Amino acid sequence: MCFGFLKRLDHTLDIPTWTKPALNGAVVGAIAMAIVGFTWGGWVTGGTSRKNSATETSFGIATALTPYCVEKSKADPLAAAVLAELKAAGAYSRSGIVEKAGWATPLGADKPNTELAKSCELEITKTL
Repeated sequence: MCFGFLKRLDHTLDIPTWTKPALNGAVVGAIAMAIVGFTWGGWVTGGTSRKNSATETSFGIATALTPYCVEKSKADPLAAAVLAELKAAGAYSRSGIVEKAGWATPLGADKPNTELAKSCELEITKTL
């Protein structure tokens, strides 16, 4: 009785001859679609997406808080000395001077925002 079931099962598992080329075509098509999507289609991985999101968020915060930073620099009693130091410094060290002065530290933050310091330095040095 058991052997009769196996004979019937053997006949029901006959795979058509067109299945192998169809599966090969599907696999090659999926690989080609992935290559085209990641190369030219603008697809990104989750890690790249999170990195881009963090960068854009930091840039948005810096853009929004730049006027605050400029006003903070104007209200600082030591602003004249810091501005003289900014004027004498090279382009690469200016944002560090803004960070050290405390102008790029948003309210409630423990440390300065680097993007805000760069943006604020650019805005402040326009008037120098």
